[in-house]
Amino acid sequence: MKANLSRRDFLAVCGLGLTAGLVGCGSTSGSSSSTGSSSSSDSSASDSSSSSTDYNLVNDGKLTMISNFNFPPFVSIDPDSKDFVGFDVDMYKEICKRLNLAENILPSVQFDTIVPTIKQGGKADISLGAITITDDRKEEVAMSDPYLDSNQSIVVKKGASATTQDALNADGMQIAVQSGTTGEDWAKENLPNATIVPLDDIIQAMTGVQSGLYNACVADLPVTEYEIKIAYSDLEIPDGGEIPTGEQYGAVINKNNTALLKAVNKALKDIKADGTQDTIEKTWFGSVISSS
Repeated sequence: MKANLSRRDFLAVCGLGLTAGLVGCGSTSGSSSSTGSSSSSDSSASDSSSSSTDYNLVNDGKLTMISNFNFPPFVSIDPDSKDFVGFDVDMYKEICKRLNLAENILPSVQFDTIVPTIKQGGKADISLGAITITDDRKEEVAMSDPYLDSNQSIVVKKGASATTQDALNADGMQIAVQSGTTGEDWAKENLPNATIVPLDDIIQAMTGVQSGLYNACVADLPVTEYEIKIAYSDLEIPDGGEIPTGEQYGAVINKNNTALLKAVNKALKDIKADGTQDTIEKTWFGSVISSS
């Protein structure tokens, strides 16, 4: 069964308590972070509005973000406070701080709608949330410099008979993935004989493996490792289940917003150089995992 250990409990046990000032973005409705913790950002944005005059922002003085908030520990919604939380939420907050822009997070969207929404413009300025930089995505939108490395992984139920790529690549095997992700791309390419089942989010996929509905799921390694530790103790990444895809995450920005892209790249560089990113990684992963 799914372990009764919340994300907050897990972090407390590990001595990683959520860092003050890094958590608490979003309202109880999940519609925006333009109130509450972002009020100080509103003030700083108005004081330094001239620094953002070249940005083509949806809301003047605010950096509006969209993401799929079902991808912990990168982006999720705290079940108690209903705040947006996660590694990428904290990275976004740091970007806002360094660009003197107020925070504004929109309600969760399906992952495969993020790139089209940013490309179209008019709704959101940026998206973060474990989004892999790919050539296909760069044809549609601009992507920032990479800020975190990742691989894919195969997750199965403990005691499962089919755990290897060869065993799962067979007729009748059901492989769950999140729609629109590089995990889905990998599964389609490398498990052509299995049935690939695209779902709305990784939680649905892992729960389906847990219940026996699916034989396995394929998803980003940092996410599956995190979820197995805090909630899915009856699942595992089997021997050989880490898939060395060598992916890198980047922020998604409209191609026409070149000034914002340049500013975000500088912010990401500074966040890494001064040790802030290391602190955020330790908060959410327990150690520094970036190598970019």
